Amino acid sequence: MSTSAASDQPVSTHTAEHRVVVPAHVPMVALLGSRDSVLRAVEDGFPGVDVHARGNEISVRGPAPEVVIVSRLLDELVEVVESGTPLTPEVVSRSVAMLAGTPAQRPAEVLTFDILSSRGRTIRPKTVGQKHYVEAIDANTITFGIGPAGTGKTYLAMAKAVQALQAKQVNRIILTRPAVEAGEKLGYLPGSLSEKIDPYLRPLYDALHDMVDPDSIPKLIESSTIEVAPLAYMRGRSLNDSFIILDEAQNTSAEQMKMFLTRLGFGSTMVITGDATQVDLPGGTTSGLRVVEDILTGVDDVEFCRLTSSDVVRHRLVSDIIDAYARWDTSRPAGDGPRRGSHHDRGGRR
Repeated sequence: MSTSAASDQPVSTHTAEHRVVVPAHVPMVALLGSRDSVLRAVEDGFPGVDVHARGNEISVRGPAPEVVIVSRLLDELVEVVESGTPLTPEVVSRSVAMLAGTPAQRPAEVLTFDILSSRGRTIRPKTVGQKHYVEAIDANTITFGIGPAGTGKTYLAMAKAVQALQAKQVNRIILTRPAVEAGEKLGYLPGSLSEKIDPYLRPLYDALHDMVDPDSIPKLIESSTIEVAPLAYMRGRSLNDSFIILDEAQNTSAEQMKMFLTRLGFGSTMVITGDATQVDLPGGTTSGLRVVEDILTGVDDVEFCRLTSSDVVRHRLVSDIIDAYARWDTSRPAGDGPRRGSHHDRGGRR
């Protein structure tokens, strides 16, 4: 570890005190945060522990098991600061959740796992689940990212696609999603076909603009280096040397999912993202995302990654809302109206 610590001094049977000595090259203001906001976040995560900073030392006192965790947390945060990653109260909260939920996983390894640096910012996974998802994309030809809104399914897949293009691992990026909401009503919308389907592809464009110089995007699209198209346009093609992302895959039928997967060509990578609880398909149509795991389980070079509310990186209320809906859904009597995942639900986002 990057920190050095003084010896533990048990105060009583159940209380311990530990002192963390922060290396001189680590700025204390970066570690503690503006107005000690990071330090306060550590205390908020462990209300029974007293944490005090003086000079380059931080003392931790409280129940012995919690003192051990807080001391480890501070070591991890020092390593995060050393990597150049800014600390915020949100980073502390995620680190606390990692240590509580997956003790074997080091927060510093997750929070310093760089995917892509673009336009003055670095894109990284922010949770253990997101890191496993990114690693699965690296290790497999086909990866499914399944989970609720706000877990970064599409965004991280897009970052991996741009990274692969920049590294010349692929020659092009293909982004696609079903325009299910439009259905047969496309003909009633004003404008050309491209203008009609554009709203359904907008989330993909938004993510792309975060990662690529916006001025270069029209040229990349014109040269077909980046292609954004509805799923129907994939039929009959063989996609070689490409990074292919299918977004909102819960809105594919089983037949469409098969069609898409069999477009895979040589030298290509596929990522399929979706939320099986948010399906917009007409009644009676089975979601291809719901059945594909049963079909492909055991097939080599295919991995299914499930992200949960603990991987949500939006406002903390998003995670709470997802959990509240899950509790409500499971507590309802059978037959009590449409359940989540029926065609009455509206589509989720990345």
